[in-house]
Amino acid sequence: MTAAPSDPHRRYTVEEYARLEELSDVRHEYHDGEILAMSGGSYTHALIATNLNGELRHKLKGNPCRNLDANMRIATPHRMYYADGSIICGDPIFDPRDPTGQSLSNPRGIVEVHSPSTEAYDRNKKLFHYAAIPSFEEMIFVHQDEPHVESHVRQADGSWSVVHAIGIESVAAIRCVKIEIPLAEIYANVVFPAP
Repeated sequence: MTAAPSDPHRRYTVEEYARLEELSDVRHEYHDGEILAMSGGSYTHALIATNLNGELRHKLKGNPCRNLDANMRIATPHRMYYADGSIICGDPIFDPRDPTGQSLSNPRGIVEVHSPSTEAYDRNKKLFHYAAIPSFEEMIFVHQDEPHVESHVRQADGSWSVVHAIGIESVAAIRCVKIEIPLAEIYANVVFPAP
């Protein structure tokens, strides 16, 4: 295995990125022609993402929708991301620019667990690019340092509403698939930093 190139002067096509990513032993995101290595996540980040993906799988049993973990690449018109989780309904559709067939282009919901260092990027740049996906209906932001789930839901008129579930006793409603998940399950075994 090799790592993807990091030539800052070279612009890559999605096709080149996908082929290089398939050979790489490290994950990279694609940003408008640039290939950027991803940093690793913390134990708490991994625990929260695992808890939430497990709950989504359980709640979606028998439903035509299903969830995928962080190994599924999400394709937007100009970027490729690895989200912490995604929800699709019906058959998966893969980005035709990716010859490897590993870039999903029809998520209905996307999960991002963010920390203070990634929060601004997640809620601004990533949400902006995800919103360009026609099938995309809900962005689920999960805070890492407190029990707080924030959902951005696309409305019929194209606007977005924001709904918060705050506190360990709260329940997060995942509106794009009409399920509810207690925050106590999402944050099971998580130790929060002292205030």
